[in-house]
Amino acid sequence: MDFKNASELLALCAQQQLPVSEIMRRRECELGESTRDEVTHRMTHALEIMRASAMTPLKTPVKSMGGLIGGEARKLCEFHDLGKSLCGNVLGKGITYAMATLETNASMGLIVASPTAGSAGIVPGMMLALQEVYGFSDKKIRQALFNAGAIGYLAMRNATVAGAVGGCQAEVGIASAMAASAAVELLGGTPLQCTYAASTVLMNMLGLVCDPVGGLVEYPCQNRNAAGVSNALIAAEMSLAGIPQFIPLDEMIDAMYTVGKKLPAELRETALGGCAATPSACEKCHLCS
Repeated sequence: MDFKNASELLALCAQQQLPVSEIMRRRECELGESTRDEVTHRMTHALEIMRASAMTPLKTPVKSMGGLIGGEARKLCEFHDLGKSLCGNVLGKGITYAMATLETNASMGLIVASPTAGSAGIVPGMMLALQEVYGFSDKKIRQALFNAGAIGYLAMRNATVAGAVGGCQAEVGIASAMAASAAVELLGGTPLQCTYAASTVLMNMLGLVCDPVGGLVEYPCQNRNAAGVSNALIAAEMSLAGIPQFIPLDEMIDAMYTVGKKLPAELRETALGGCAATPSACEKCHLCS
């Protein structure tokens, strides 16, 4: 039940008449030599961590280790509760939970790297928001997380999810693609529509650089996790509306990887360019002479 690319994944879905999530779950059982219950238990644990990492900062905001972020998610939550949100329920909650998760990560809390720590807010942000607004059960959300895992696996196998290799497009971009695909399946889309959504995300984020201020996974990482949720939601909606993409996911993953390798070292997590090299950033982190 293994697959090396999205084309093979779609072929398996068609042959077995199964969604992406179930193909991925069965792959985990087979290659991990685990029972279905064991795999389900691990995903349940991952969901519990995601929920805690997204909710804790809303109740008890904590300053990050580098002091660059802390309390932003609670401000968003309070703004949303006042009925002033411009984004609507799903996006408003999604960006709040995404930013909260980054606060947990930056204060040495426990998160689920999905696929990385620097992009860990996007998948839980999207999934928890959809669950809250649409009333999906934990079982449904767990299943959607297997779908997200399939997209992350394809990126890791055939490209990269490391900002130091491919820029932020490889971290936030892939996380956003994972969230978009999972959302499409959760809302009744087909496997092909899932890949359309993931492909759309990568098109929209192609070329995004990795430029953490002070070399810390705090700023602008937190903001970009919020943007990643927004991008995922846009891509999912387009796909569910029946808008196809003529560049398939496999080709978009290849394109992302090619672009990432062409980015100069200053824009691949070294904190030597982009946002990190601005005068205000240098003054804030006290690293520039």
